Amino acid sequence: MRLFAAVILAAIVSSPALAGQSEAQSCAAGLDANGQLIFNAALPQISPSADLRGVLTTATKSLVESGQVARSNARPAAMAAAECLKLAMQ
Repeated sequence: MRLFAAVILAAIVSSPALAGQSEAQSCAAGLDANGQLIFNAALPQISPSADLRGVLTTATKSLVESGQVARSNARPAAMAAAECLKLAMQ
């Protein structure tokens, strides 16, 4: 019985995090290719206490330096990805 209660409690506690992740993924599906690259690069570092701007800056610079995202497209793509990443922080 205690095991069952522990499983239920764990599911309740983790549900909000999963909801934020699924909303973020749905949002990211609507991004262009550059936005999706930035979103996917930044997502592993996102938590409720993360510095979103710092994480995005680091991820975007890395993608620009590696030639995966054109410099001219980086800022608008990062700003679009930020909106989706905010959902993942909830």
